Amino acid sequence: MRILTYIRQVLDAEESVHIANNAVALENSKLVMDTMDEYGVEEALRLRESGIEAEIVAVAVGPARVQDALRTALAMGADRAIHVETDTRLDAIALSKVLAQLATQEEATLILSGGQQADWDSHALAAATAERLNWPQVTWTSALELAGTTLTGKHDADEGSESFTLELPAVVTTQQGLNEPRYPTLPNIMKSKKKELRKEAFDQFDAAPKLKFVSAEIQVKNRLNKILDGKDAPAAAVQLVDLLRNEARVIA
Repeated sequence: MRILTYIRQVLDAEESVHIANNAVALENSKLVMDTMDEYGVEEALRLRESGIEAEIVAVAVGPARVQDALRTALAMGADRAIHVETDTRLDAIALSKVLAQLATQEEATLILSGGQQADWDSHALAAATAERLNWPQVTWTSALELAGTTLTGKHDADEGSESFTLELPAVVTTQQGLNEPRYPTLPNIMKSKKKELRKEAFDQFDAAPKLKFVSAEIQVKNRLNKILDGKDAPAAAVQLVDLLRNEARVIA
């Protein structure tokens, strides 16, 4: 079987966000594989290590710099990588078209993707991809097991946790708690440089985005700087409770 793991390259969580030319400035910033997608790569590796014969293919869509994230996936243990290179900003629907076509071309039977992309805070990619392929999907998984073509596990729901069973092919989203991603070792980092990283032209996928990016801005909450008169403690307490309830809305 063949497993596709979709990954994104995002700003490191420790980096400060800066806006330049109406977009998040990424130059001179540390970029890493999206943590949610990292869980997907790790889970693919664990499924294979459980005894499943599988080829793991890491897939990314984006500018030239994205291949650094693909190299990380290869160093973790992915067998090869596919980079659809484009500077076009894609929405989840356009991106799902690329991913679905790649899954068909590669004859994949399982797609793993992060449950939520850090840079656009979206859950839509996996669902849109599953819809295009007419495959079942499972979201927010917390446990996975694969026996033959039967996938079983648990996923988070509003009421708690639900168990599921489905037949491949399928699309699965991953999250924190599913596993603990491994760190690439130095020998594996060296080996990753010899693994296949194939580039594909974006134009062949006919996936022009329908969503137009206009601009980005950092949300800033200004302080109200309200000062309570402490001379009348009971009245100040009543005023404080009123402010917290009706303006700050942090208490009921």
